[in-house]
Amino acid sequence: MKRLLLASVALCAGIGSAAMAADLPPPMAPPPRAPAAYIPAPIPLYNWSGFYIGGNLGAGWNSGGSVSDTFGSTFSGSGQTTKFLGGGQVGVNYEFWGGVVVGAEAMFDWLPNTTNTFTATEGTAGGAPAPGTVASATFNNRWLTTATGKLGYAWDRVLLYGKAGGAWVGANNPNLTVGGAGQTLSSSTTNNFGWTAGVGVEWAFAGNWSARAEYDYIGLQNQTVTVAAGGPFGGDTININNRNISMFTAGLNYKFGGWGY
Repeated sequence: MKRLLLASVALCAGIGSAAMAADLPPPMAPPPRAPAAYIPAPIPLYNWSGFYIGGNLGAGWNSGGSVSDTFGSTFSGSGQTTKFLGGGQVGVNYEFWGGVVVGAEAMFDWLPNTTNTFTATEGTAGGAPAPGTVASATFNNRWLTTATGKLGYAWDRVLLYGKAGGAWVGANNPNLTVGGAGQTLSSSTTNNFGWTAGVGVEWAFAGNWSARAEYDYIGLQNQTVTVAAGGPFGGDTININNRNISMFTAGLNYKFGGWGY
């Protein structure tokens, strides 16, 4: 009897527990997790490394050359001249980590003829031209070439740089006229090699295309011509001093190799 009574009690307790469990609410689901914040991919910096080719247009000018001769004449009328120029450039850049850029470039530009017209106002030696004699010397500086090294610093798509190296001008033999009459030159010395230095800024505005503005100074040696005997300048050696050229150009470059973004 005791065993039967205990079994009945246990069965009733189990049924009651199951009924109570059925009446309880279901367990709450955990709260949904917040989505991860969207982090855009970083935009890569522009890389200036690569070969490039381009063109340029601008102006070149002389700060005012002077003329002197062995007769001790005083000359006037050789002032500053500004001329149009245009050409192209080819080069290579390499950008180090940190924005430092090194490179090399060759630049070629066509130049118009350079004419120096001067007036001899007096002479102190025999054979000197009479005061007021007008002479005109033409020097055919047809082209200008520079070969330079470059060093700069890049702020992403903007590059500030300096350059320095050698310069050459292509010139035919000079000629001299006095009072409109051509003079025979017994000799001439044409030093067409010099040095150059400049600064510039370049902006990569679209893909591998970039635009730049640049100033360059070209230092050239003096030029001398000796007039053959006879005539108002016969036997005279005329010196063309300060042939230095300043030039400002604006250019467009395209960089090969797919390094641009």
